[in-house]
Amino acid sequence: MTRLRCAILDDYFNLALDVADWSKLSDRIDTTVFSHPFASEQAAASALADFEIICAMRERTAFPRSLFDKLPKLKLLLTSGMRNAAIDMEAVKAKGIALAGTQYSRDPTAPLTMGLILELTRGIGRENARMHAGEPWQTFAGVEIEGLTLGVVGLGKLGTKMAGIAKAFGMNVIAWSPNLTPEKCAAAGVGYATKEELFAKADIITIHVVLSDRSRGLVSRADLARMKPTAFLVNTARGPIVDEAALLEALQQRRIAGAGLDVFSVEPLPLDHPFRKLDNLVLTPHLGYATEDGLRIHYGQMVEAIDAFTKGNEMPRKLA
Repeated sequence: MTRLRCAILDDYFNLALDVADWSKLSDRIDTTVFSHPFASEQAAASALADFEIICAMRERTAFPRSLFDKLPKLKLLLTSGMRNAAIDMEAVKAKGIALAGTQYSRDPTAPLTMGLILELTRGIGRENARMHAGEPWQTFAGVEIEGLTLGVVGLGKLGTKMAGIAKAFGMNVIAWSPNLTPEKCAAAGVGYATKEELFAKADIITIHVVLSDRSRGLVSRADLARMKPTAFLVNTARGPIVDEAALLEALQQRRIAGAGLDVFSVEPLPLDHPFRKLDNLVLTPHLGYATEDGLRIHYGQMVEAIDAFTKGNEMPRKLA
């Protein structure tokens, strides 16, 4: 049997080979791990041209049609998650490439969202850094979130989970999304608001909608202008859902109290990006789903899919 080459992309934590049992494929597969993002599409094409199997980590590396045209040997593409907006699905079908995803046992993004909220309101990380640096005692008076109003944009599975966490902290919760109804809000135990009401009334706004053509730019300059000067915005969904230029201006001019961002329109965030210079902005490098527990599931299921594919069996969790 001809051995196949498998590329594991964007393993930033160098965990892929440790959290899954790749040895069961060792008689058929030669595995190469790429721990850093490619500098360009051409760099990706040059590095991956000889691989028959590619394991992608969500949207970290984009797969447009133009890249598929430069990967003549590719037979199987795997992605973490059951959707990946960075993959041209029509090109996958046209090229006859097998495609499968992986599932989550749970989503750790909601707890990270609450962590960003606590950092914005209580300055835990900032004060920790000051303590370690030997700086003076208390300088930051925090904000109590109990009794504040959380505005949830998107009340799907993740938004509903976030609402439950917020209520456990004693927050009032309202929600809005384009198709959300008062009845669904009532079933989740939260208040319904129009988009205008949510941005005007909420003390903290958190975004939990899926990126699509419809949601791109969903949080506009006008929405940000409606926010209270004491309000915070948190985005752990996808960067392009928010008008980043408008958010940058609002933060620079201190028209809102601050923001917490785990996602960006360009990732990794460029070193010279003006977001990095703001003291009223908490930044994390897209950590929402990046836990050792979750990666163990993703890579384990990728091994399972490769095993089935190379044995000629039906793959689980096929996407196309």
